[in-house]
Amino acid sequence: MLTVSLDSDEPLVDQIVRGIRAQIAADRLVAGAELPAVRQLAADLGINLNTVARAYRVLQHSGLVHTARGRGTRVTAVRELTGEARRSLKQRLRDNARTLLSNAKLAGLSRNETETLLVRELDLLWPTDGSHTTPGHSRLPQRTGTKKK
Repeated sequence: MLTVSLDSDEPLVDQIVRGIRAQIAADRLVAGAELPAVRQLAADLGINLNTVARAYRVLQHSGLVHTARGRGTRVTAVRELTGEARRSLKQRLRDNARTLLSNAKLAGLSRNETETLLVRELDLLWPTDGSHTTPGHSRLPQRTGTKKK
């Protein structure tokens, strides 16, 4: 389910991109799955349609979706990277992990608390108990808060 918070400091575009990327990574949106029309998602979330259109452009630029005028936006995710692209991604992930872990430590979280949070998130993407969501099944829009951006 895609959730955006109107009260968050994170821009709505970034929240939409992050939410859809997470659904693709978790196989809740699979290659060929159609995303809601820009107008529909904007109406469902109660936000400006240009915000959704910008998010879809970011996703298209990253190669996760393809938009064809009159045909909608579909997931095109290819999750196999090789060579330099894979090395570059691994370096960015290491950098992001270091930042994330530093933030957790500075916030006063213990190693065990941080590890528990990380394991929960890992289990959402790589479940080990058979609780994986059926690929392609997702409920997209939901918003929280009241502040308009």
